[in-house]
Amino acid sequence: MTDIPFTIDQLRILKAIVSEGSFKRAADALYISQPAVSLQVQSLERQLNVPLFNRGGKKARLTESGQLLIRYGGRILALCEETCRALEDLQSLQGGTLIVGASQTTGTYLMPRLIGLFRQRYPQVAVQLQVHSTRRISWSVANGQVDLAVIGGEIPSELQQVLQVTSYAEDELALILPKSHPFSTSANIKKEDLYRLRFIALDTQSTIRTVIDQILNQNGIDSSRFMIEMELNSIEAIKNAVQSGLGAAFVSVSAIAKELELGILHWAKIENVTIKRMLSIIINPNRYRSKAAETFTQEILTLFVNSPQTSKNLERHE
Repeated sequence: MTDIPFTIDQLRILKAIVSEGSFKRAADALYISQPAVSLQVQSLERQLNVPLFNRGGKKARLTESGQLLIRYGGRILALCEETCRALEDLQSLQGGTLIVGASQTTGTYLMPRLIGLFRQRYPQVAVQLQVHSTRRISWSVANGQVDLAVIGGEIPSELQQVLQVTSYAEDELALILPKSHPFSTSANIKKEDLYRLRFIALDTQSTIRTVIDQILNQNGIDSSRFMIEMELNSIEAIKNAVQSGLGAAFVSVSAIAKELELGILHWAKIENVTIKRMLSIIINPNRYRSKAAETFTQEILTLFVNSPQTSKNLERHE
């Protein structure tokens, strides 16, 4: 059998350099000295007899050989983590780690509540939440870096044969207005009224912006005709801008529960239109499924979506 010319620690160091962008930041992230990082990289290059980094420049850049090694190294590290979780499962739910992913809005407003429910029942299990774009989270699930995720957008086409997608719950999109807006006294507004409003929107590169535009267009609302007053990069910034009277916006109902309860924003209903998107659970069926992941899926997600309190909260805002 051929000797393996690298160690797990060396792969971890290589991954940290790539993710952090420099040897120094990688050393800080791993709590080791920069000379130790450099020595490990030099040792790895000698063992492999290939250069892994292009020297020179402020940012650490991989050679073609380095890119190949990090691609396979990432898979090796993910498998090592999966092995550790499988061994932890031998102790049932008395320990271990659950890694949950979510797209931006879902991760900010829904997942903390779900994780809170899970932690109440299984306090010994450590839970990590990763919040990124739907695309990035989908790849993390596919690669085994995340156990499961709840997303609001479409997974990348290249992963549709890899991931198992299960419809979870409907999430309504609300048109929010300042309490002082003239439309806030109307029971309903017409579709045509939308084109008279000034809107606050997420920037055009945002996945959530794309999803919202698609759903609006499916409901006969041409979002390209909206007068965009400004573009911001977070839902919280958008809510504050609307509250300050700068315009209207479409956001997930889950993101404005507190504001509706306090009466600081107005949810304007559109005549004969209800705008909803489907939230989905994604897993990789070809990866090991920990007991913690199975329990979170079967107990917590089902419990939350079927909870009378959840239904009551939704009815209160309808």
